[in-house]
Amino acid sequence: MTERRTGNLPSATTELIGRAAELAQTALLLTEARLVTVTGCGGVGKTRLALRAAALAEPRYADGAWLVDCSPLRDPALLGHAVVEALRLTDGTTREPAEVLVDWLSGRDALLVLDGCEPLADGCAALAARLLAAAPGLRVLATSRQPLNTPGEHLLPLTPLPADGPQADAVTLFTRRARAVVPGFRLSPGNAGQVTALCRRLDGIPLALELAAGRLRALSVEQITERLDDRFRLLTGGSRTAVPRHQTLRTAIGWSHELCSPQERLLWARISVFAGSFDLDAAEYVCSGRGLPQEEVVELLSELVAKSVVLREQAGPQPPGVDQADGYRLLDTVREYGAHWLRASGEERTLRRLHRDWYLGLASWGELEWFSPRQVPTSVRTQRAHANLRAALDFSLSEPGEEQLALHLAGTLWYYWVGCGHLGEGRHWLELALAVSGEPTETRAKALWVTGYVCTLQGDLLRARPVLEECRRQALATGDDRALAYAVHRQGCAALIGDELPRATELFQEALWHYEKLGELNSNVLMGMFELGLALLFQGEQDRGEQWMAKVRSQCEDHGEQWAYAYGLFATAYGSWLNGEVEAARVNARECVRLNHVFRDLVGTALGVEVLALLATEPGPGGRPGDLREARLLQGAAHSIWNGVGIPLFGSRSFNAAHDECELRVLSALPEAEAAESFRQGAGLSLEAAVQRALAGPERTAPPAAVRLPGARRR
Repeated sequence: MTERRTGNLPSATTELIGRAAELAQTALLLTEARLVTVTGCGGVGKTRLALRAAALAEPRYADGAWLVDCSPLRDPALLGHAVVEALRLTDGTTREPAEVLVDWLSGRDALLVLDGCEPLADGCAALAARLLAAAPGLRVLATSRQPLNTPGEHLLPLTPLPADGPQADAVTLFTRRARAVVPGFRLSPGNAGQVTALCRRLDGIPLALELAAGRLRALSVEQITERLDDRFRLLTGGSRTAVPRHQTLRTAIGWSHELCSPQERLLWARISVFAGSFDLDAAEYVCSGRGLPQEEVVELLSELVAKSVVLREQAGPQPPGVDQADGYRLLDTVREYGAHWLRASGEERTLRRLHRDWYLGLASWGELEWFSPRQVPTSVRTQRAHANLRAALDFSLSEPGEEQLALHLAGTLWYYWVGCGHLGEGRHWLELALAVSGEPTETRAKALWVTGYVCTLQGDLLRARPVLEECRRQALATGDDRALAYAVHRQGCAALIGDELPRATELFQEALWHYEKLGELNSNVLMGMFELGLALLFQGEQDRGEQWMAKVRSQCEDHGEQWAYAYGLFATAYGSWLNGEVEAARVNARECVRLNHVFRDLVGTALGVEVLALLATEPGPGGRPGDLREARLLQGAAHSIWNGVGIPLFGSRSFNAAHDECELRVLSALPEAEAAESFRQGAGLSLEAAVQRALAGPERTAPPAAVRLPGARRR
């Protein structure tokens, strides 16, 4: 039975008014064409139509409908990463993102919604063409103010809503939005003519209508219409019939801007510096001062929300311990208008620097909190800030004199690149930052060892080894003992996956000596203990290896650390299996998978699934025989996960030992065709389904109870 994937389309927050014909036309085009682009002026409702059309079409796609917001992107190199992230592929290989997408989509039946393509129209066109050529079951629905101009593209020009009478869709939309601002507002014989005239004046452009409705708390419909008439007359020399649609929207936005208080206008301009969503704390830090007191930001932001200038985004369900704080964002057209005034004010560079400083602070605080019980909230908070972190990195790389801060930010985010499944994009930023600054500073040293770490996890030892050696040499030359400890540690990781076990053991011991001398204790140090214990286990020194694993677990429980704890559980499960303690091994391996999946860490998830596959060949409780088909299915699932990481099990003989033992047991007892079918079934599972299967098994409907999570011990 084919697994059903749900996609990532957001729930609609407001009703789509009208557009029945356009929805039907979009549905028809998606059956006839593989690339459909909805075009139209800003504010005409392209995104809303595309999302509704995608939601209606999604049941026809076995692998779901997926939204990619292209509007915050300015660097074409990040487009592929954004699509990979939207599809939840969490790929950490050295492959180009487009290659990853081709690999995943080639056998899928999916709908991809590329929203807001105009900033990267050429890049979107090229990527869409490549994916469509490689994936026969793929359809692409794009929105853009201009066609993508790629072969096979079918266009759906979206025009404004009809505004030719009291029953027109534009009038209905205005009335519904007005009711949200002024409860009890309704169309009546007394105001129908004025409302219709206003909607006609605004050419039926949905965003313009919503902005106008937002003014009803202060003005009547008649007053809004009169003021708009005056403004149009001023801009068009008195000709009411010569207002182009793009000028209509700009006029409506400009009129809303003029009717805002000076403080509201100032905040509007300043919040245009944010990419994607932002929260109140960020707005208060970045936008206050220089004529805008911090304590006034929240009220001014609320006013801009009420006037439909700013959109409020409700946080969806979050993991336990994660706050439910709402976010805010600007529509692209509104942001562009604010950015124009920000440039005119001469404050753009100052605001971008403040914006960068806020997100540098967020990353720095995240690095500290990563070694604490707040690891999961930290990962969620950093994920929410992803678009703004990109903007902060871009500013630091493009602004003369900010190169060291680019290195600092890219290096500080190691916990996000490594622990939350963003190896590919992390390497992109690290390599860019290293290329613009060759000065041997502490920040460069950190960026070097983080780059080496990322490359090692990707299995790219050809890049990892020289960059780690450069870090070690620089640390020795500058007396940077901390950088030396990290460089030696990560050289040990490269030796471990390169099957140089005695050398890896020496390097880990040396790094841990340096860490102890420095008083360094964090998640990296605990990973060093885990890796040393694993190297010893691989060499048959089981007692010493298990002693290090016990130390890792104890330290994690003391400090509430869960990420390194999950890796420790993998090694503990493997050691338990070596000791014949099968049930204990199962409990630890399942918890390893569960925790790593919370962090979107594919390496740890795949390692845990590999151990569970081996354990499936062992007898179960009550002497129940092992399940060889389930073992092979889990190996297939692990293989699929490894495709998002790099070479399965790093190509390492040591890491492959459990896999090879499992495979030998299965293939020596199962008919070849049955083993192949089980592997195929496992490889066809999505990541979510693979994790669920690993946790629950083939017969249970819910995962087993989790073992006790590490939480900071009371002292």
